[in-house]
Amino acid sequence: MSFEHAPVTKGLMLGCALASIVAGVFDLKHYLHLQLVPHLSKYHQYWRLFVHHTAYSNSSDLFLAEIILYNVSVNVERAFGTVKFASFAVLSTLVATILEFLFLLLFHRFGLNYIHSGPTTLIFSILYQYSRLIPSVYQFRIFGVPLSNKSYPYLLAVQLAILHYPSSLVVAAIGILIGQVYRSDLANLKSYRLPPGFVRFASRYLSPLIGSTRPPRRSHLAFPDERPTGVRTVPLPTAQDEVVTTAPTTPGDNPTAEPGSEGSNRSVMREWVNELTGRAERESSGLRAPSETEITNLMSIFPDLRRDVVVAALQRRYGSRSSLHFAYTHYTAAMAVPI
Repeated sequence: MSFEHAPVTKGLMLGCALASIVAGVFDLKHYLHLQLVPHLSKYHQYWRLFVHHTAYSNSSDLFLAEIILYNVSVNVERAFGTVKFASFAVLSTLVATILEFLFLLLFHRFGLNYIHSGPTTLIFSILYQYSRLIPSVYQFRIFGVPLSNKSYPYLLAVQLAILHYPSSLVVAAIGILIGQVYRSDLANLKSYRLPPGFVRFASRYLSPLIGSTRPPRRSHLAFPDERPTGVRTVPLPTAQDEVVTTAPTTPGDNPTAEPGSEGSNRSVMREWVNELTGRAERESSGLRAPSETEITNLMSIFPDLRRDVVVAALQRRYGSRSSLHFAYTHYTAAMAVPI
């Protein structure tokens, strides 16, 4: 998997990682979390409502979030399209900010006064879209429990949701709720798109900062690439190579190849492979001289055949067919023509 056709996901991952590292290096972690009392109610630090979505305060949260985004968000962005996915991310973050603030107002008296930092609500909103849009590739069972390839991101998401219980669990539930509302289109959220001016600005100035991602190189060849120098390999036959006979090759077949040379080894390997697979014979030279015993046996079975017909049948037999079958074929052909 790569970031092809997923620049927003790439920018989100890079931005979250960079902001978390900067906050840790410059000792700014205490500005990241969201707390109603005293930060919002007493000091009126309302900027925390938006800043707490930008970074994580510890490396374990950041690590889990990056893995989930890479495995989930790339597929969702490709399914949505870049502009729609960016609009969905902005809209989900705004709605999450409002719901988190309402949650703190309603439940701070019950001890729920703190929300940890990080774009966890956005991650779970994307995760809900992933569960509804992206089909599973394969399924398996562990101790009778049915699982699929989509189970791995879900397990990581569960771990992210319980790291800072109970606030992290509440944030995860808010993210899933936002994903459901967006998916059901109850508030006509699907029709929202970022302004065209902002899209042009992001394409012109922000996209070069993220960098373009080329698609992974996929070879159309069935054979793997060549091994590094020093590893002895047998060259594979190409379309330009001549058709190899299944019979052993005489020394006069390849006058340019010396015994023990690479060309000789390649020819021997091709003959061995074709001996096993039963490929068509070569029309040119290289025919094996049959033994006198084989000629005598066939002539005793088919006394009406001439000697040259028997020799030709023995020389031109395939590795997957018997000489008796070829002798019978030439016998019927010879009987059709007056001798």
